[in-house]
Amino acid sequence: MKFTSIILFIFLLFSSLQADAQAVVQPEVQPQDSLSEESDAAEAEAAEEALLDELLMADSSVLTAEQQVGTVLYKQEEIDRQLLEWALTWLDTTACTMVRDTTFTPDSVYQKRLSELPTIIPMTYNSVVRGFIEMYVKRRPRQVASLLRVAELYFPIFEDKLCEYNLPDELKYLAVIESALNASARSHAGAAGIWQFMPSTGRNYGLEVNSLVDERLDPYKSTDAACRCLRALYKLYGDWHLALASYNCGPGNVNKAIRRSGGKRDFWSIYPWLPRETRAYVPIFIAANYAMYYSDEHGICPDTLYQTRFKHREVLMSAAVDTLHSSQRQHLEQLSAVLGLPIAELRKLNPAYVRDIVPGGKDYNIVLPIDYTGAYIELQDSILSYKADSLLHKQAQMIAMAQKSTDTYSAGGITYYKVKKGDTLGAIAKRYRCSVKQLQRWNNLRSTNIQIGQKLKILK
Repeated sequence: MKFTSIILFIFLLFSSLQADAQAVVQPEVQPQDSLSEESDAAEAEAAEEALLDELLMADSSVLTAEQQVGTVLYKQEEIDRQLLEWALTWLDTTACTMVRDTTFTPDSVYQKRLSELPTIIPMTYNSVVRGFIEMYVKRRPRQVASLLRVAELYFPIFEDKLCEYNLPDELKYLAVIESALNASARSHAGAAGIWQFMPSTGRNYGLEVNSLVDERLDPYKSTDAACRCLRALYKLYGDWHLALASYNCGPGNVNKAIRRSGGKRDFWSIYPWLPRETRAYVPIFIAANYAMYYSDEHGICPDTLYQTRFKHREVLMSAAVDTLHSSQRQHLEQLSAVLGLPIAELRKLNPAYVRDIVPGGKDYNIVLPIDYTGAYIELQDSILSYKADSLLHKQAQMIAMAQKSTDTYSAGGITYYKVKKGDTLGAIAKRYRCSVKQLQRWNNLRSTNIQIGQKLKILK
C-alpha cells in the first residue's frame, strides 16, 4: 500500500533540486527491486557505500550515529527544509500576530525538551530534527499558531480513537505532517483526507470511496481507519519509527531498505536506503511533536481569531459539534436553507459528501454545530422536501449510474460490493466486519469461491 503526505509529496514537484544532493546521498530505492538490477548496480552501490563510510568516519569521534546521518545528508536536509517551508504556505495567517523567535536555542535545550516529552515513541534528536524544529517554531510561527487553533477541533477526535485502540497519544501529530490538519486535502498522487489514504487503502480499511461519498475525507471514519492501519504496521515491525516510515511509503519500500542495509531494523540505520520523501518523515514527525507541545516556550499561542482562515475561502470552525445519523437521501443545500447554516460550514463539517449529497439507503453521519441538532430533528420533513425536485430527484439517474460504476454502493439499506482481482471471501468479511458464513448466507453461496466482477450483498 502507498501513503503520500501532502507535505512530503511536494518533493516530486521539485525533483530537479535533488541533483545537488546526490553527491552525498545513498542511491534511491527504485520502484523495481529485481535481483538483476541489484547485480548490475553492485559496483556503483559499493563505490557510494565506500563514500558514505568515509564521510561517516570523519566525525565519528564526536557525533552519535544519528548525528552522523544528519551531517552526511546536510544538503538533502536543506532541500527538505525549503520544501516544507513552501508547503506550509497554504495556511492563511494574515490575522495572526505571532512574531519570529530570533533567539538562539542550544542543542542541549532541544534535546532535553524532547527527552521530557510524555511519549512512548522515541524522540531522537539530531541536526536533521533540529532543522525541522526551527522551521516550525522560528521560521513559521504563524503556521504553528493556526495549526494549534485547528487542532482544537480535530485533536479530541484523534485522542478518543487512539485511546480506544491503545495507541500512543503522540500519533495525533502525524495528521499535522500528513495534511496540516486539512480534512479536504488531496495530493497529486490521489491520497486524500486528513490522514492521506490512497483510494485502494481506504477501501481496504472499510472506507466508502465512490463518486458520491469519499469517507477518506470524514475525520471520524478516517481516524478509525488510520488507527487500525498504524496498529497493524506496528505489529509488523515492533518499532514505531519503522511503522511511521511504512505508513508513508509502504511496507515494501521499508523492507527493501532493511534488506539493503544488511538487515538492520532501525530507522536511522536504514535512513540512506529509504525513498527520498520518507527520509524526512520521522524527523518532521518529531519536530511537529516538539513544535505543538513546546509552542509556549517560543511565544506561540493559538491564533486569536475563532474563525480560522484557509487560503481562497473562510470557514467557521465550530468546536462544539454533534454527529447525527440519517438513512434519508438529502442535499447539503437543503440543510443550509432550512437551518440557516452557511453551506461552507456544512461542507467543512461533512467533507465526505463530495457532491453535497448524502446518498441515503443506509445510515450516514451528518455533523452539525451542536446548536443546530435540535432544529435538524424537528425540521427533518421540511429539510427533505425543500427543493427536492431540483436538488435530488432530477439527479437520481446520475446517482444510480455513479453508484453502479464503483466497487461499492448502497441501495435500499443493502451494501453491494463488486469483487476485484485478489479478493477472497475472508478478506471481504474482515473489511465489512462480518463473518464468512454471513456472506455465504446473504449471497446463497455454497462455497467460498467467488469470481471477479461478482456482486456481493452485505446486509449490515
